[in-house]
Amino acid sequence: MTWSIVARSRSGAFGVAIASRFFAVGALCPHAHSGIGALATQALVNPLYGPRGLTMLSQGLEAADVVYALVEADAGSEHRQLHVIDAEGNIAAHTGVQCIEWCGQVAGDGYSVAGNMLAGPQVIEDTAQAYDAGSDLPFAERLIAAMEAGEAAGGDKRGKQAAALLICSSEAYPFLDLRVDDHPEPLTELLRLYVRSLERYQPFVACLPSRARPAGMTDRAQIEAEIERFHAATAARGHR
Repeated sequence: MTWSIVARSRSGAFGVAIASRFFAVGALCPHAHSGIGALATQALVNPLYGPRGLTMLSQGLEAADVVYALVEADAGSEHRQLHVIDAEGNIAAHTGVQCIEWCGQVAGDGYSVAGNMLAGPQVIEDTAQAYDAGSDLPFAERLIAAMEAGEAAGGDKRGKQAAALLICSSEAYPFLDLRVDDHPEPLTELLRLYVRSLERYQPFVACLPSRARPAGMTDRAQIEAEIERFHAATAARGHR
């Protein structure tokens, strides 16, 4: 009852964007961790796939091995859909035979699109094409634009309700974790939240403790200066 894209950016960040005619789809379906990989579990979702899958990826298993292990251990796997991208950009997916039509998956260079209970195959095809075409966009905007293309092709055949965006870049915590749990135009609202995050959230997160700077930035004047520099750079490149 969902479609999603999991991807690895050129910089090595991992992202998941997802939409569904189901409340709070971002609560249980998208999972990612910096330097490890990303996955989405959907259809009759198995939330345990998330932590188990990321643990296996962290142990060095490739995407195909992770999908096999998760599906093999799950008696309900024929009702599930799962796709995974690992640290090397390898893709693997599973769509159970009991998933509701239309259902399927397509993989490209560094990304996978999968969905079930969709208006038709054009949903994932257009999502993939838009992601391919958006290589000049910032990663988050590229993921959202791809999902918007899938929505324009019909999306979830039951309608719209929720969407989410999860991006993990270089730290143990997410770079961006946005959720729209219940909205008549969830992807439009997701884009609005993303644009709002550019105001102070994203530049502030860049000042937090990190691997390179364990204490982070604590001088408030310096933080404000960093936010102003971020705004200048954002204005120079523009955004959607």
